[in-house]
Amino acid sequence: MPQQKDIVKIAIQMPGAYPQLIQLDQKKPLSAVIKEVCDGWNLSGPDNHALQYADGVQMYITESGCCAEDLYKGIQSADSGVRCDSLKQLANVSTDVTFAQEFISRDGHVLLVKIVEDGNESPLIMTHTLTSFFELMDHQIVSWENLSSAFIKKIASLVNAKVCDASIQQVSLALLESMVQSGRALYLLVKQEVTLERLLAHLQVANQQIQTKAMALLMALLQTAGDADRQNIIHSSGAVGDEMAHYLYVLQSVTLNHLEPRMRTPLDCYSQDQREVLHTLRQAAFETESENSLSNERRRSLCAKEFRKLGFSNNSNPGQDLVRAPPGLLALDTMEYFSSRYPDAYSRFVLENSSREDKHECPFARSSIQLTLVLCEILRIGDPPSETGADYHPIFFSQDRLVEELFCVCIQLLNKTWKEMRATQEDFDKVPETPTAPS
Repeated sequence: MPQQKDIVKIAIQMPGAYPQLIQLDQKKPLSAVIKEVCDGWNLSGPDNHALQYADGVQMYITESGCCAEDLYKGIQSADSGVRCDSLKQLANVSTDVTFAQEFISRDGHVLLVKIVEDGNESPLIMTHTLTSFFELMDHQIVSWENLSSAFIKKIASLVNAKVCDASIQQVSLALLESMVQSGRALYLLVKQEVTLERLLAHLQVANQQIQTKAMALLMALLQTAGDADRQNIIHSSGAVGDEMAHYLYVLQSVTLNHLEPRMRTPLDCYSQDQREVLHTLRQAAFETESENSLSNERRRSLCAKEFRKLGFSNNSNPGQDLVRAPPGLLALDTMEYFSSRYPDAYSRFVLENSSREDKHECPFARSSIQLTLVLCEILRIGDPPSETGADYHPIFFSQDRLVEELFCVCIQLLNKTWKEMRATQEDFDKVPETPTAPS
């Protein structure tokens, strides 16, 4: 006789029948328990019935096909009410992997694909259909790669639609995210079908669930592409939820990490293009006599003098200052950006320091290289995004060239601080106080 602790009392209910209160022997095979329940209701075929939790998530305790078969038939009913109820129930029970296996074995997922492709159902039925399909696919019983291009284009059209039920767009965004993450081929197809304009529009709506799903899809596209172009992203002015904050943080991290190759690549002193950038920096800072009229010796002497005024320690070969990586070529990029984007400020910085006593000069090149390194550390360029990170900088979403723009502001503040301190070369490491992250 089983011990009392193995016996529990449970209530079992079925539509159209009086509930049963049974003493469940937990040591009995589940099939025997189901047979006893079926006998109590005079039901035949106990092998075609299953127990399901009534509270919380309606997971099946076992499943051998009866419910899967009933729902498979129900979603094909000529009665739209029956179809809707069947699909609603399907969306709930598809979270159970055992049920999912039974339903998919009947090609139930293929039937759902056809409903979506035909697109003749009401928004409510379409929502239940898409949700059911997403839950079924989430078990990875069927590969996303097996989906037809027609189905994928249909889902993309729901996302791109300017007028569409919010619930439909929400689950459609989630479906596309899973497709993108499943492989390169689907990524290319989704990227081709979904317009960036629509994704950005979804990021600006008041519905934060759609915002979050759109951000998740955008992140999946960026992470798969590796070099996708980033656009200014403006999100709603309302409070940002934890999940949305995480996606903004990840988007920021992934985009900033596109600069990592430049940061880790030292300048190649034999590169003609890179040498030309260095000479462009020099020529933009000084009004010199025509170099073509000078002898080679005079030209080299003049260049060395001007590179020294620019703050390079190796006057005859300034590229040597940029072989340290990080910050590598990123330091050259920031200097070039400052000189071309803000030429007056750049000339003022260089000429102002050229007129100071030698010991009070603020070396532009040396300062720029160190400042670029500091910005890389603050912005964590090269660090993979954490799974729980949510610390993003709103300024990031209003600037196309965040690192370069921050550099331009900071290098001028550094020069101002240097002047106010009446700093000398010995004070170099004291002046660039570590700034806080941008807000």
